[in-house]
Amino acid sequence: MREQLILPTMGCGTWAWGNRLLWGYQPSMDQELQQVFNFCVTSGITLFDTGDSYGTGRLSGRSESLLGQFSQAYAGRHQQEIVLATKLAPYPWRLTAGSMKRAGAASAKRLQRPIDLVQMHWSTANYAPWQEKRLLRGLAELYEAGQVKGVGLSNYGGQRLREVHRWFQDWGVPIRTLQVQYSLLSTDPVLKYDVKAVCDELGIQLIAYSPLALGLLTGKYSLDKPLPKGLRRRVFRQVLPNMAPLQSCLQELMALHQKTMAQVALNWCICKGTMPIPGAKNLTQAQENAGALGWHLSAAEVEALDQAAAQVTKTMVQNPFQSR
Repeated sequence: MREQLILPTMGCGTWAWGNRLLWGYQPSMDQELQQVFNFCVTSGITLFDTGDSYGTGRLSGRSESLLGQFSQAYAGRHQQEIVLATKLAPYPWRLTAGSMKRAGAASAKRLQRPIDLVQMHWSTANYAPWQEKRLLRGLAELYEAGQVKGVGLSNYGGQRLREVHRWFQDWGVPIRTLQVQYSLLSTDPVLKYDVKAVCDELGIQLIAYSPLALGLLTGKYSLDKPLPKGLRRRVFRQVLPNMAPLQSCLQELMALHQKTMAQVALNWCICKGTMPIPGAKNLTQAQENAGALGWHLSAAEVEALDQAAAQVTKTMVQNPFQSR
């Protein structure tokens, strides 16, 4: 009997090994990130998401390697519930089902265990739709061979999801998850591309990545304080001046529930039926993320946040690979 993927039920995962390793990894980070991993699992936060493109050049595959290292080193509560998810990138040189199967095997080697959830990192529908079906077939074959417990997608809109779902139905392989950029400052995937409605209809769990909008929903940034450098600074300068109604609503709910802004923003994602996967660069951030669990905003409070978010005229830049 095939071993099936069991997703966590606590409504929160951890996306802790992404751009940080891509842009500035230092070996000294290993011990700190191990502490983050240990805390999360002990707290019942057991879904960890990464990708084979997180870590390039000399750091090739480093994110997956660290995640495998941390998983192997952990021994304690919820150990058997750990779910390691990775995304395989549809690089231009990956053209066949076999290429994705080889990529999956390489990821599993770095993770030091079979992949629990293998995902297509993004749809090629926007630029090379002819490439996609063969690559997805590779993911299906990994599942059919028992080399992964579940298959998921990332950055798909409702229209493309329906089409791809038909392919997987023909192959007899279920799609378990779909992750999209989703937060109070990034609602397009749900409102414009219908991903939540289609996921609910098809029985697919929606995962929200970047649920804190690169930190804009943590309350740590304002125009009168130093902003991050590079692209984030440009984005923050455009979004922050338009956030007043949303920030005011978040602050009211912070005071009412005795929570931080980040915890309120994450709980909103949970109340929307998604599984948010916030990043955690250190133990303090992981502990704050965990504070989003164990309570719920009321329906009226969720609606108030929805209305405040709708007043933000400049929101987060959308992922260019997000399909319709």
